[in-house]
Amino acid sequence: MTRKPTSVSGRRPREVVADTLRERIRTGKLRPGARLPTQRELEAEFSVGRSAVREALAALTQEGLLENVGRGASPTVAESTHHPDAPRSAGVELADRLHEAFQAEDVAVDAFSLTTETLNNALAWPVRQVMDHQLTPRSVTARVLIPSLEARLALPRLIDDPEDPKPRERLHQIQTTYVNALSNSLNSLAQFGTEVTLTVRTVPLTPTHKLYLLNGDEALIGYYQVVKNEEAAFEGEQLALYDVLGLTAKLFRSTRGPQARDEQESSFVEESQEFFDSLWTTIAVPFG
Repeated sequence: MTRKPTSVSGRRPREVVADTLRERIRTGKLRPGARLPTQRELEAEFSVGRSAVREALAALTQEGLLENVGRGASPTVAESTHHPDAPRSAGVELADRLHEAFQAEDVAVDAFSLTTETLNNALAWPVRQVMDHQLTPRSVTARVLIPSLEARLALPRLIDDPEDPKPRERLHQIQTTYVNALSNSLNSLAQFGTEVTLTVRTVPLTPTHKLYLLNGDEALIGYYQVVKNEEAAFEGEQLALYDVLGLTAKLFRSTRGPQARDEQESSFVEESQEFFDSLWTTIAVPFG
């Protein structure tokens, strides 16, 4: 669900906490069954408020990484019940696949979504690995498509007044925040010898799905679920919206080449790339 960020320069406090804990879980520093530090200890470690810690823990719980949250004791790392072929939430699946993609010499990422929030969160792990010299891509090229402010978007919109422009203006603020954060994150890799090219364009469409294409060989697609969001804030006003869930949407992965299960899966990746390229080369215009 889209929410109004609190910082234009980078990640919000809850994202810093969630990204760090998520990486500790993925790398095995926090193993299944391990108990996390207390909320007070996390506040002290990250120099953040209680609300940021709680929101971070809630996000990791939604992703299936934590359990026993809010029961008086510190939460524990969840036991993995994931089948290798089962779809996972976008926040988890995209991070893992990007980490794999960043092992290539030349990395290519194409993304079509409502905002770049999920992409920003998922990039935190491979970017950190580059900074730690554990991943060493020569170049990273990212092309991002998001809906334009001028478009008559179906979502998000006010429940009681579909014509009110405030949800679109709020969305544009969120888009700008995350695009700036994405630019800062990727461009930070330049000091580690990685050539970075990021291009963001907009299209006059309401995304009903999010699509990520990695190194031309892999497609990840997830569908936005429409929900009621009655806690959205914009310029001091509370808004009741029809909004969408993106970070927790499940991503379905397809590959082409030797790893493809069949010709249909391989063709789906090719068709997804052609879909993205068709938007990019025709009706897309620079973001700004």
